[in-house]
Amino acid sequence: VQLQAFGGGLVQAGGSLTLSCTASGTIGTVNGMAWYRQAPGKEREWVAEITGAGSTQYAHSVIGRFTISRDAPKNVMYLRMNNLKPEDTATYYCHAVTTLGGEYNWWGQGTQVTVSS
Repeated sequence: VQLQAFGGGLVQAGGSLTLSCTASGTIGTVNGMAWYRQAPGKEREWVAEITGAGSTQYAHSVIGRFTISRDAPKNVMYLRMNNLKPEDTATYYCHAVTTLGGEYNWWGQGTQVTVSS
């Protein structure tokens, strides 16, 4: 399984971006997908997740500003980010948990989001 993240860029504070993550390969059943981010000098942190059934959860810092969604038939996950803040600046990674014989974790390569003040 390959995950590819797209959509990062440079945006002013208050602006919006939409990240996409496509999954390809012999995927099996997708148990859940998530976005993580890692700012320079900091540990990677969980941002949002969506289960195979479509339930969503968010980190407290992004509630009300970020929306995670998924197009299951196309194996694409999105993260709509509104009202971006400089502290949202990070490399964003997509993650998936799939089942095909066993349970597997997959990571995308990351996409950079930079929010200027």
